[in-house]
Amino acid sequence: MAQQSFGLLATVLLLLLVVLAEGGPPKPMKVKCQDKKFPSCYHKDLFCPVNCPHTCIADCDSCQPICVPQLPPPKPRSPKKVKCQDKNFPKCYHKDLFCPVNCPRTCIVDCDSCQSICVPPPLPPPKPRSPMKVKCQDKKFPKCYHKTFACPANCLRSCIADCDSCQPVCLPLSPPTPPSTPNSPPPPDQAAGGKSVSCKNKLYPQCYRQEYKCPSACPDTCEVDCVTCSPVCDCNRPGAVCQDPRFVGADGLTFYFHGKKNDDFCLVSDSNLHINGHFIGRRNENMKRDFTWVKSLGILYNNHKLFISAKKTSTWNDALDRLDLAFDGQSITLPNREGVKYLEPNSNTTITRNRDTNSVVIEVEGNFQIKARVVPITEKESRIHKYGITEDDCFAHLDLGFKFYSLSEKVNGVLGQTYGSNYVSRVKMGIEMPVLGGNKEFESSSIFSTDCAVSRFSSTNKQEFDDFKCSSGMDGKGVVC
Repeated sequence: MAQQSFGLLATVLLLLLVVLAEGGPPKPMKVKCQDKKFPSCYHKDLFCPVNCPHTCIADCDSCQPICVPQLPPPKPRSPKKVKCQDKNFPKCYHKDLFCPVNCPRTCIVDCDSCQSICVPPPLPPPKPRSPMKVKCQDKKFPKCYHKTFACPANCLRSCIADCDSCQPVCLPLSPPTPPSTPNSPPPPDQAAGGKSVSCKNKLYPQCYRQEYKCPSACPDTCEVDCVTCSPVCDCNRPGAVCQDPRFVGADGLTFYFHGKKNDDFCLVSDSNLHINGHFIGRRNENMKRDFTWVKSLGILYNNHKLFISAKKTSTWNDALDRLDLAFDGQSITLPNREGVKYLEPNSNTTITRNRDTNSVVIEVEGNFQIKARVVPITEKESRIHKYGITEDDCFAHLDLGFKFYSLSEKVNGVLGQTYGSNYVSRVKMGIEMPVLGGNKEFESSSIFSTDCAVSRFSSTNKQEFDDFKCSSGMDGKGVVC
């Protein structure tokens, strides 16, 4: 009997120990040092202290477990309060409603049901497309030919390479306007009897062979800009030098450079191209400057010298040719017929009449193209601008358009500097007549001199034309300025 009582007591005590063990303090968490820089502590078992049995880390330096402070749980934000703002629902208008639990800060009021409803999260932004790559395919521009460009940000997938400026340009958003039919009136900015022009560059298929009439501002002297597919006056295109003289730089910005009458100024100067302009003009007694125009060009390249000038003319008649041309000192005579060409052997130089009289295109393959036209000062222009032009001299001068195919980054000159890599316009823009100064900077001693302060020319030609002076020829013949 005593044995049975002892056995029962032992069982009760065992059960009591199990219960006490299960209800006792939790077993501390075991942590280890994981840093091999502490070999005496590395992977050694450490137990969390009593005051943080499950929130400690091993401090390998002291080889002791240390408690990690527990941050309090974030305080839940109260739901956003929203109101119906529609007076068409008077029972709900301005009633306070709270956002649901599943969208405590992004809900709106449905005034019809007078309930707050969750707003779906915005869609993720579309993955940006990489820009399309384009290349210049025109061998006339050797420095740009086959150069790769990425389309600009505003037209990532629709651009072309403009070989002339050596930049990627966006294609027009809308298709080009089809050529006018006989029954449809021309656009108001195009002259009814203006010259028909078209884009002749196959690299611009959206515009190629589209035909337009020249604008009323220049009914006979315009071209189609194949990039924008629109007719543009020659004097408004980059590289233009017209009127009193008005320059349009490579950046498209217009400025004036007045120079000084009867002086020569460097327009473009590069290692293998130098262009001087001879200015004529009249003194304006009410101003501190002369009215000036470009009358002649002296062009040096590849050890050659090309001269082009407008002859002095009293009464203007467009049927009479007033152009003077000379190559390496020898006068050039061209028949008065559009399309006639003069080819200079061993120089890649071509001179073509693009009108019967007073207008030519000079091209040196791989170097430059110049469109030159002799124009007079009309009575209307003289009256508007108060030039004071008299009947004995209509001040015939050159309107010019330049294109360059192989300029260096260090090119300079009144116009040339705008093609330089680091060019920043010095002209004060936003005014009616932005003027560029620097007469002394660009002045040359003669029409073929390369002694201007900004000269970059380095020809090996020993033949000198520095003593060449502008003078009248007999009966309008010979080289004159």
